[in-house]
Amino acid sequence: MRVLAVALLALFALATPASATPSGTFEPYSPDAKAVTYDQVKVPVGSRATAIRFSTGRGTAVLLLVHGLLPNRHYGAHVHVKPCGPLPADAGPHFQNVPDPVQPSLDPAYANPRNEVWLDFTTDARGSAVAVSVNQWRFGGRPAKSLIIHDHHTHSDGTAGPRLGCLNKEF
Repeated sequence: MRVLAVALLALFALATPASATPSGTFEPYSPDAKAVTYDQVKVPVGSRATAIRFSTGRGTAVLLLVHGLLPNRHYGAHVHVKPCGPLPADAGPHFQNVPDPVQPSLDPAYANPRNEVWLDFTTDARGSAVAVSVNQWRFGGRPAKSLIIHDHHTHSDGTAGPRLGCLNKEF
C-alpha cells in the first residue's frame, strides 16, 4: 500500500503546482488555519497532513499522508461535509455518497467504507503514516470540505472517537 501511495503522490506532484498542494500544518484554530488541532497532545502543533483526491474512472481515491503525530498509535480519519471551525463539531458529519436521512448516521447501510471515506492508519516510530481509500463514486461538487483525524480506528458503526484535528480541504 505504501508503494501505491508514494506513486500516487509522485504523479500528483508532477501534475499540480506547489501552491495548490492540499497540505496543512496543525495549529490552534484561527480563521486562516489550513489545519486545526483540537487535542495538542494527540495531534501536536507543527504536525502535518496532506490529503489528495484522485479521480479513478467512475470512482475516487483519497490519499492521506501524516507526519509528526504520536508514534505507533492508531488513528481514524474521514472526509467531513463542512470546513474546520473553532469547535470539533463544526466540520459536520461524515461525507456520505448516499446520505443517511437520520443524523448522526450510525446505520451500517450508510455508515460504511463503501459509502464514506475511511482512512484509518497507524503511525510509525516517527509519527508518520499513509492511508488510501478507494470508492466507486465521485464527490461531484457536493459539500466535502475537510478531513478529520479521529482518536482511534473506525468501528463498524462508523464512529472513531473524538475529533482530534481537522484539515481544510475541498474534495
